[in-house]
Amino acid sequence: MSASPQPVSEPVWFKSSYSGGNATECVEAAFMPTCVLVRDSKAADSPHISVSAEAWSRFVLASLR
Repeated sequence: MSASPQPVSEPVWFKSSYSGGNATECVEAAFMPTCVLVRDSKAADSPHISVSAEAWSRFVLASLR
């Protein structure tokens, strides 16, 4: 996965490449200047979580092991 922070005020969401193909396990993320937002794509209007860029990087690196 390759991405960089987006200099916009509104999140631009993308679906995780690890989300299930059956549309029941969909996670989306959006890169913001100071954090990464994560949400359930089936409930896009529901609250999302915010994690630091460092935490996101560690999470992604750990998932590659």
